[in-house]
Amino acid sequence: MFDIIGKIRGDKTIWAIVFLLALVSFLPVYSASTNLVYVIGNGTTIGHLIKHAIHVLLGFVIIYWIHKMPYHYFKALSIFGIPLVALLLVYTLFKGTEIGGANASRWIQIPFVGVSFQTSTLAFIVIMVYVARYLAKVSDKVYSFKESFLELWVPVGAVLVLILPANFSTTALIFAMICMLIFIGQYPLKYLGYVLGMGLAALMLFLLLAKAFPDNKFFSRVSTWENRIERFTKDTPNEDDYQIEKAKIAIASGGVIGLGAGKSVQKNFLPQSSSDFIFAIIVEEWGLVGAVTIIGLYLLLLIRFVINAQKASSLFGKLLIIGLGFPIIFQAFVNMGVAVELLPVTGQPLPLISSGGTSIWMTCIAVGIILSVTKKEEEVALDLEEKRKRDEALQQIIDAQVALNEEKDSDENQQKINEIKSSIRESLIEDGNGDVLVNGQNPMNAVLNKK
Repeated sequence: MFDIIGKIRGDKTIWAIVFLLALVSFLPVYSASTNLVYVIGNGTTIGHLIKHAIHVLLGFVIIYWIHKMPYHYFKALSIFGIPLVALLLVYTLFKGTEIGGANASRWIQIPFVGVSFQTSTLAFIVIMVYVARYLAKVSDKVYSFKESFLELWVPVGAVLVLILPANFSTTALIFAMICMLIFIGQYPLKYLGYVLGMGLAALMLFLLLAKAFPDNKFFSRVSTWENRIERFTKDTPNEDDYQIEKAKIAIASGGVIGLGAGKSVQKNFLPQSSSDFIFAIIVEEWGLVGAVTIIGLYLLLLIRFVINAQKASSLFGKLLIIGLGFPIIFQAFVNMGVAVELLPVTGQPLPLISSGGTSIWMTCIAVGIILSVTKKEEEVALDLEEKRKRDEALQQIIDAQVALNEEKDSDENQQKINEIKSSIRESLIEDGNGDVLVNGQNPMNAVLNKK
């Protein structure tokens, strides 16, 4: 266990926050699972807890495995990922499986393992990485709208069109996050305006086709969107209002410190209490303290994303952190906004807390890629620190050698001076008359003889 902890790299604060959010999820998921057990008659509370634990454990395995990969590998993976997710989305539209009454074209059943998978969540990650790759590639180039349209917007638009019939909220969320990312990536605002206009026109065309062919399965969700928006704006009683009312009762019952772990009442009446409306259960059981704690953890995670994006040495790394990190926070606040009726019901789970394998695993993939970027920056910083220490050690060795040479030279010079003085003393001899003789000769004789 400690060996694994010692091998993790990247931003340790992000690791800690993700671990805390996953840890916090166990109590509300276990508590809310009584709705599935006693109201719907699905499994046991211990069984749902074990299932959630397996999802979380596998999620951390995914984070650990992905964060070990060099993040520039994801450039190539996104290119191959676009056609792959497009094929999965087409397959999902025709062969989707109904999950808990949800639209059939959202999920596919993975063969042999009996696990359901929501393909739009994988498409979300692939698209954000693909957009980040493109923006990094053209950052220092001049390009036309036609070039960017063919290389960027045609693949992205194709994937969004395949997601739209089954999941409008996810499509809108992806498109909003793409617009945010390309704005940060300094994509020309004029080109962005063109895309927004084309996107609005495409949505209008889709709605017109839905009106013209209301019985077609590809347009079956349009009436649901219209009803949700109408009921949200006109406050008409409906099933969504029932969920919202129960969620608001749960939140109001929580007070400051909550009713206590496992003591939620509304979990027995609130549909999707362990997934889409788990925030209401958390507030009912843990009160305002629990709500502020959850919000604080997500905000702290956002701060770490911003800090690491600023530290990233490459534009691709910066855009990866922003493109994959910000949607996690945005999705969390959308989920909480739905619970307090600030937003219409969207079906977005609370990242890392709501039950459901697909949501947890896809969030963990995004976190793993972000940690891969921070790991690279950490390795660069460690290499620079090691180089600095080597340079300092080398300089100390040089200084010591120079000092030793100077001391040696000083000793040798002093020895030579002493030898010269000794030689001079030996050459100076006084004769019987008291005259000084140099090498046995009176130096004055040479002068007198010259004269």
